[in-house]
Amino acid sequence: MKNIRNFSIVAHIDHGKSTLADRLIQEAGLIDDRQFHDQILDSLDLERERGITIKSSAVTLPLTGPDGQSWQLNLIDTPGHVDFSYEVSRALASCEGVLLLVDAAQGVEAQTLANLYAAMEHDLVIIPIINKIDLPAADIPAAKEQIGQDLGLDPDEALLISAKQGLGIAETFKAIIERIPPPTGDESAPLRALIFDAYYDPFRGTVVAVRLFDGALKAGDQILLMASGAAYKVEEVGLFKLRREPAGTLSAGLVGYIIAGIKTVSDVAIGDTVTLTSQPAAQPLAGFKTVKPVVFSSIYPVSSDDYPSLSEALEKYKLNDASLIYQKDSSAALGLGFRCGFLGLLHLEIVQERLEREYDQSIIMTSPSVRYRFVLKNGTELEIDNPQDYPDPSAIEESLEPYIKASILTPERFIGAVMKLGLDRRGVNSQMNFPTPARAEITFELPLAEIVYDFYDKLKSITQGYGSFDYELIDYRANKLVKVDILLNGEKVDALSVIVHKDRARSRALMMCDRLKDELPRQQFKIAIQGAIGGEIIARSTISAFRKDVTAKCYGGDITRKRKLLEKQKKGKKRMKMVGQIEVPQSAFIAVLKTDDD
Repeated sequence: MKNIRNFSIVAHIDHGKSTLADRLIQEAGLIDDRQFHDQILDSLDLERERGITIKSSAVTLPLTGPDGQSWQLNLIDTPGHVDFSYEVSRALASCEGVLLLVDAAQGVEAQTLANLYAAMEHDLVIIPIINKIDLPAADIPAAKEQIGQDLGLDPDEALLISAKQGLGIAETFKAIIERIPPPTGDESAPLRALIFDAYYDPFRGTVVAVRLFDGALKAGDQILLMASGAAYKVEEVGLFKLRREPAGTLSAGLVGYIIAGIKTVSDVAIGDTVTLTSQPAAQPLAGFKTVKPVVFSSIYPVSSDDYPSLSEALEKYKLNDASLIYQKDSSAALGLGFRCGFLGLLHLEIVQERLEREYDQSIIMTSPSVRYRFVLKNGTELEIDNPQDYPDPSAIEESLEPYIKASILTPERFIGAVMKLGLDRRGVNSQMNFPTPARAEITFELPLAEIVYDFYDKLKSITQGYGSFDYELIDYRANKLVKVDILLNGEKVDALSVIVHKDRARSRALMMCDRLKDELPRQQFKIAIQGAIGGEIIARSTISAFRKDVTAKCYGGDITRKRKLLEKQKKGKKRMKMVGQIEVPQSAFIAVLKTDDD
């Protein structure tokens, strides 16, 4: 066990985490140059295109030191985005140390701090690394100063590397071996293994990634998942070496995989403890919790005939992504669909893109919403994530919405713009401190509903890309919430209904009416677009009708002939309005999702 090291690489998005993992894999000789490609641990095309890690993965790096000693280094790669923070915390719980990457050109950012605190919570050894030192814009003294002041780490211990050029990789390996302690555990104790990831293999079922803390495990053993209480017989255990490599036994301290005929990823909970049914552990490992979705949206097929194929695509997708929650839904405007729950906005985007690309689905997504709580006058409490389920306003005693604590790091010159953005989004209790002279850290408490649209995009544009953002859910707070409905010629379009704060209702309704006016095609009759709270109309736009010049043939004669033709046309338009159906195109739904000043 003394020659094993378990570590993770953590960093803000785009600070070179996957590139460093590539270099470590190459240096360890796991793959030859002919088979190598960039971001080798990122298995999805989407991950490569966006340069982000969506799914965590693990790899065992065999290493022979200069003195001939053999080392086994287990790298547990983690997603970088705030939506997957629980997965990251379970991966960190499987390690003894982390490599904390800081971009030499960009310095310490919001998620660098968030990752540092997460590593400290697990009492991990932190090795600071300054990456991208080969860039012309690299400012190594400034990065060292930020590591000392922002992170409170010793800047002299920071390694200087360029993952792209392969500079400093040998020193990184040396630091991993020397600074990170070996794992501890008792091989003879009852088995306790932490599940930090799971993915679906179409031929073998669910492959469960685990870190063993105590005991040993081999094929043929009967295992018990302590949170769900399910028991399975182990078919195969082994190590991750880019491909799965079967092993006879996994023992305490190791990171590996279990295949046990588990049908779907949903049957496995990340953070659960695996033990043996014959000799169960007295206590599961600490830190397990059930992940709950925070953002909700409905998915509908563009053509109602595609509903069965969308249903099948979601079933297949769910095999790989246990955190997606969905149930059947229907809308008068869009037909049959599904109400889905996501971990956050990035998760929503990923699901949408993967359904369109991998499963060839053309879909419409409704406006994302969050889960609100309503206390009714009779004392019952409702949790609602779909505006269609909004209770009768006269029965509501109190309405509550989820709040987050947002932490924004920005250069000093953008403080005014960031403060305005935070206050515009109903931010309260703003605090500011200056970790370094030219950078400010601003914290707000904001309603989650205010950031689900485009908060991140807005922040990036007002700070010219330099602002970074991290958040955590804190609690539910009472606010005046109302449901805004959109009516087309007096008919409600249920898929466009939203729950908003009462003070924002009129401006939001006006924006939606104006957007729809630009997107809906003109008809032979007038279309009234209205925003309403209950029976009260609060906003209106009108699309004027096409006008055919019916009097063109009257180039002379009595005025009554013209009037007669115009009256006839008027009656025809009135009749057409009664029977006319207004088709709402997909572009109209997308337009409404955009914000007021895009």
